[in-house]
Amino acid sequence: MGATILSDLFTQILIPVCSVIGIVFSLVQWYLVSQVKLSPERQTSSNNNSSKNGYNDSLIEEEEGLNDHNVVLKCAEIQNAISEGATSFLFTEYQYVGIFMVAFAILIFLFLGSVEGFSTKSQPCTYNVHKMCKSALANAIFSTVSFVLGAITSVVSGFLGMKIATYANARTTLEARKGVGKAFITAFRSGAVMGFLLAANGLLVLYITINLFKIYYGDDWEGLFEAITGYGLGGSSMALFGRVGGGIYTKAADVGADLVGKVERNIPEDDPRNPAVIADNVGDNVGDIAGMGSDLFGSYAESSCAALVVASISSFGINHEFTAMCYPLLISSVGIIVCLITTLFATDFFEIKAVKEIEPALKNQLIISTALMTVGIALVSWIALPSSFTIFNFGVQKVVKNWELFFCVAIGLWAGLVIGFVTEYYTSNAYSPVQDVADSCRTGAATNVIFGLALGYKSVIIPIFAIAVSIFVSFSLAAMYGIAVAALGMLSTIATGLAIDAYGPISDNAGGIAEMAGMSHRIRERTDALDAAGNTTAAIGKGFAIGSAALVSLALFGAFVSRAAISSVDVLTPKVFIGLIVGAMLPYWFSAMTMKSVGSAALKMVEEVRRQFNTIPGLMEGLAKPDYATCVKISTDASIKEMIPPGALVMLTPLIVGTFFGVETLSGVLAGSLVSGVQIAISASNTGGAWDNAKKYIEAGASEHARSLGPKGSDPHKAAVIGDTIGDPLKDTSGPSLNILIKLMAVESLVFAPFFAKHGGLLFKLF
Repeated sequence: MGATILSDLFTQILIPVCSVIGIVFSLVQWYLVSQVKLSPERQTSSNNNSSKNGYNDSLIEEEEGLNDHNVVLKCAEIQNAISEGATSFLFTEYQYVGIFMVAFAILIFLFLGSVEGFSTKSQPCTYNVHKMCKSALANAIFSTVSFVLGAITSVVSGFLGMKIATYANARTTLEARKGVGKAFITAFRSGAVMGFLLAANGLLVLYITINLFKIYYGDDWEGLFEAITGYGLGGSSMALFGRVGGGIYTKAADVGADLVGKVERNIPEDDPRNPAVIADNVGDNVGDIAGMGSDLFGSYAESSCAALVVASISSFGINHEFTAMCYPLLISSVGIIVCLITTLFATDFFEIKAVKEIEPALKNQLIISTALMTVGIALVSWIALPSSFTIFNFGVQKVVKNWELFFCVAIGLWAGLVIGFVTEYYTSNAYSPVQDVADSCRTGAATNVIFGLALGYKSVIIPIFAIAVSIFVSFSLAAMYGIAVAALGMLSTIATGLAIDAYGPISDNAGGIAEMAGMSHRIRERTDALDAAGNTTAAIGKGFAIGSAALVSLALFGAFVSRAAISSVDVLTPKVFIGLIVGAMLPYWFSAMTMKSVGSAALKMVEEVRRQFNTIPGLMEGLAKPDYATCVKISTDASIKEMIPPGALVMLTPLIVGTFFGVETLSGVLAGSLVSGVQIAISASNTGGAWDNAKKYIEAGASEHARSLGPKGSDPHKAAVIGDTIGDPLKDTSGPSLNILIKLMAVESLVFAPFFAKHGGLLFKLF
C-alpha cells in the first residue's frame, strides 16, 4: 500500500504546534482589542494618524469633544450591564445543563457497560472476530470520559466567546468615532479571538484525549476510536441546550422590545427608554455567540469522530498507520494556519475606508480561506496519505487513491462556499430577493409574510443540490469516509467562519450601545452599516452550519449502520418505513416547541414592557429610568424552563427507538430527520434573515426605492417590523437548533450502537 511521506513523529509534533499557534494568535488579537481603553483619559488625546480610515480627527473633536468623558463612561456602564446579564444567565444555564451532563454520563456508562453484563474480559472485535479487543466495560468507561470532556470543551468554547464579545462591544462603539474602518477592525479581531480559540481548543483537547486513551488501548484502535465518539456527543448535547436556551432568551427580549418600542411607541431600536433593551443586547451574546460557538464546536468534533471511526476499521487502523489515521486532524491543523493568514487580509493587509467596503471585506475572507485551504488540503493529502489504501465500505474494503480523498475534502469545502453565497444572495438587501420582500411591505404585513416564506422555500434549492453533489461524489470516491472528510472540509475554515459570525452580534451590540449612550447620528450610521453586513454574514454562517450538519449526520449515520451490523437499510420494510416517517416529523415537533416557547416568553415580555411604559411616570420623556432587571429576569426564567422539553425530545428519541424498536427502525428515524430537518433549517434561517434585512433596507433608505418605502414609522416600515418579528424565532431559535437535532441524534445512536445491536428492539422480540 505504500508509506506516507510525513513521519509519525512529525505528525505528533505538527498537530499540537498548530493548535498552540491558533491559541497564541487569538491571545494576540485579544491584546490588540484591549488597547482600546474604556476610560475617558486616553480617548481625548488620540490625535495620531489623523486622516486614517477616511475620517479626520478634527471631525471627532467637533462631534464628540463636548461630552467625551460622559460618553465613554456611559459606554463602559452599559457594557458592564450587558456583560453581567450574559454571565449570570450562562451560569444559571450551566447549572441545569451540568445536572443533565452528570445524569447522561451515568446513562452512557450503564447502557454500554451492560452490553456484556459489566464483564472485564476481552471480547472478539466487532469487525475482525479473529482478534481480541478490550472489554465492553472499558468502552463504557472511556466513552463516558470522552463525553464529559466534549461537554466541558463545548461549554468553555461558548463561555469564552461570550466573554470576548461583551468585552469588545463598547470598544467597537468608541472606535466608531474615529471612523468605520477602526470599528470594523475591533469587531473583526474580537470575532477572530473566538474563532481561533474554539478551533484550536477543540483540536488540542481531541488530540490529547486520543493520545491518553492510546496508553490503555494500545493496538486496539477500533475500540479506541469507538470510545472517542463520546467527545462529539458531549460537544453537541451542550450545544443543543446552549442554542435552544440562548435562542429563546434572545428572541423573547427582541420581540418584546420591537413590538412595544417600535410598533406601538414609535421609538427607535435600542432606545434607552425601552425596558427590554438590555435583555435584547444580552440575548445577542448568549444566543448568537455562546450558542453558535458550542454548535460549530459540536459539528467539528462530530465530523472528526465520524472520520476517525471509519478510518479505524480501514487499512489505516488495521495496519496502525498513525499519520494516515490523523488525516482529519491534520486537515484541521492546516485550517488554523490558513485562517490565520486569511484574517491578516482583513485586519492588516487591506484597510477599510468606507461603508461600502465592509461586506466585500467579509466575503473576501470566505473566498481567500477557501482558495488557500484547497492548496492546504492538496498538500496534506500528498504527504499524510499512502498513494493507495483501503476504506471500509459496509463490510468490504474499497481501494482508494490519495488524490480521490483530496477531491472529497475539496468538494465539501467548495460546497460550503456555494451554500454561503446562495444564502447571502437570498438574505442580503443588496440583491433583488430581499428588495422584493421590502417592496411587498407597501400593501401591509400579510404580503410581506407571504413573500418572505416563498423566499425561504426557494432558497433551499441550490444548497440541497450542492449537498447532494458533494454526497454523491465523495461517497463514490471513498464511501462513508469520503462523506466524513467532506464535512470536515466544509468545517476546515471554521476559525474564519466563526470570526465572521461572531462579528455580527458584536457590531449589533455596538450599535445598541451607541444609541443608549446618546451618541450622534453619524456614529449610529456607522455601527448600523457594520451591523447590516454582520446580519448577512450571520446568515452565511448558519448556512455553513446547516450544510456541514447534513454531511456530518450522514457520515455518522453510515458509521452507525456499520457498527450496528445492519447490512442494508431497506425503505420497503415496515420497520424502517415507520422510522422514516416518524423521523421526518421530529423537526416539525421540535420547531413547534421552540417557536411556542419564544411566543409565550415574548408575551410575558410585551406585557412587562407595556406595564412599565404605562406606570412609570416620565419614562417616555426620558426623565425616569426603566426597570431593566425585571425584563432580564423574564428572559432568563423563560429560557431555562423552556429549553428542557425540546432538549429531552432530541436526547430521548434515539434511546427509546433503539431500545424498544431496534436498529432498523432507528436507522429510518435518523434518515427521516436528516432529510426533513435540513430543508426546514435552511428555509427558516433564510426567511428570518430576509425579513430582518428587508426592515433594515427600508430603515437605511440608501436607494430611491428604499426611500419611497420609508422613513422609520411609516406603514411599510411597520409591516417590515412585523415580518422581522415573526422571523426572529425562525432564524435564531428553530432554524439553527435543527442542525443540532440531526447531528445529535446520529452521534447518540452511534455511541449507543453496541447496546442497541445486542439488546435493542424489545417490542419486536416480544411478538
